[in-house]
Amino acid sequence: MTEIVNLRRARKDKERRERASHADANRRRFGRTKAEKAADEDAAKRRRNELEGKRLQPKLDEREKP
Repeated sequence: MTEIVNLRRARKDKERRERASHADANRRRFGRTKAEKAADEDAAKRRRNELEGKRLQPKLDEREKP
């Protein structure tokens, strides 16, 4: 004898699985936390400042150009 299937529950389970797979794809695509983004931005800023500090001639603004 076959098992009786509640079609409404089967439909909802299918939708739930589809949403879960979509959410998983988004987590892989956009999965960086705010803290990770901030840490990367701070590291880039530190590298930029360190490199800027090693310049032999200071950077001229547009206003200071002859």
